[in-house]
Amino acid sequence: MISQFFKFLVTLSPNLKRFLWRKWYQIMAKRYQLPDWNFMNYGYAELDGYQLDLQSYSEKDRYFIQLYHFVAAAVNINGKKVLEVGSGRGGGASYIANALEPIEMIGLDYSANAVKFSNKHNANSTLSFIEGDAEALPFENESYDVVLNVESSHCYGDMQQFVNEVFRILKPGGYFLWADLRSAEEGKKLSSIFKTAGCEIKQEGIITPQVLNALDLIHDQKMKMIEDNVPTMIQSAFKDFAGVKDSKIYNAFKDGSAVYLRFVLQKPSNL
Repeated sequence: MISQFFKFLVTLSPNLKRFLWRKWYQIMAKRYQLPDWNFMNYGYAELDGYQLDLQSYSEKDRYFIQLYHFVAAAVNINGKKVLEVGSGRGGGASYIANALEPIEMIGLDYSANAVKFSNKHNANSTLSFIEGDAEALPFENESYDVVLNVESSHCYGDMQQFVNEVFRILKPGGYFLWADLRSAEEGKKLSSIFKTAGCEIKQEGIITPQVLNALDLIHDQKMKMIEDNVPTMIQSAFKDFAGVKDSKIYNAFKDGSAVYLRFVLQKPSNL
């Protein structure tokens, strides 16, 4: 069960947990250079059928984009200085930079291969990507208006250290926009982690139903991508990673042993 896997990760030392996830993502970024594969999240789809107007954005990426929009559009980032920690292949940062119009946006990722891919396919005049460590952010104190973290922090060795770092680099009054999956038990601990760092919780909620809805809607597309591009011997692992129907993580979302959470957090302005 995926809940057992989460428990296994918790028992690992931070260094080993960090190493295992980072090695996996480095391999992914290096091996799969498909130029139109820009997203790695599970997606988001409203239960009432409402869909975001994508205008010129890729329809095939709709549900991945909708997750980014749901998280990032919780506050007005127009004209703000924005950092995404764990930017992956760069598609989410690209959407935000173009659609929500921050004055400057940086995507930071630990994987040099992912950063190279992102700068090649997604960088523009207001968006660039750099290599860096989420638990030791390479930025000055109080240097960003908004920090975004989408479906990445489950890979980190020390969640508290990461949140402390976000708090350090946020300007007073700045926002931390976060979304990710956790076991049901680990999810209960997140509020305490955020508050310990000094963040004020402005919004919080479980969005598992909307994520499951997206996984259902995107299932066929993901299966085709895996079958067309992934060696047969490791397709099973990729299906679990991608959260296709009847994968371990999909079933854990269904039975409630895993949850997908979203928080809007703010650094107090009176510091």
